[in-house]
Amino acid sequence: MPWVRRLESRDRPWAAEVLTASWGSTRVVSRGHLHDALELPGLVAGLDDERAGLLTWSVEGDECEVVTIDSLVERRGIGRALLAAAAAEAMAMGCRRLWLITTNDNLPALRFYQRLGWDLVALHRGAVDEARQLKPEIPNVGLDGIALRHELELELPLPQR
Repeated sequence: MPWVRRLESRDRPWAAEVLTASWGSTRVVSRGHLHDALELPGLVAGLDDERAGLLTWSVEGDECEVVTIDSLVERRGIGRALLAAAAAEAMAMGCRRLWLITTNDNLPALRFYQRLGWDLVALHRGAVDEARQLKPEIPNVGLDGIALRHELELELPLPQR
């Protein structure tokens, strides 16, 4: 069973390695906004004594965006545990909505999020092409040789108090 805790300053060097390996740098673009994910609050998940996952978020008003999520160990509940903990954090902060962006090539993530009850709420056509203006290292081709062009927005409505 995975454990989850808040990201701490001692985790930052490890988080920089995870983000760079997954995202090409610590910089991430979503909905036209450039984030330095290493500067964001986050969560660390692990198995036994080893860190096995990272999630970062950003809050604006009453909305919490999952900016990055990385599971380093597949099919052990890391992603599920991180998203559940993020939902609890968002509710504790008074957020009404938890949302995230993935790209049109990321079919495994789309299946995963929808199985967890996330709803696909928007297609932002050409958004990845626009994101390359902020982060030119975003590749043109993604998973399974699919052209990387669009952002897909998913949300998890949060219970209101």
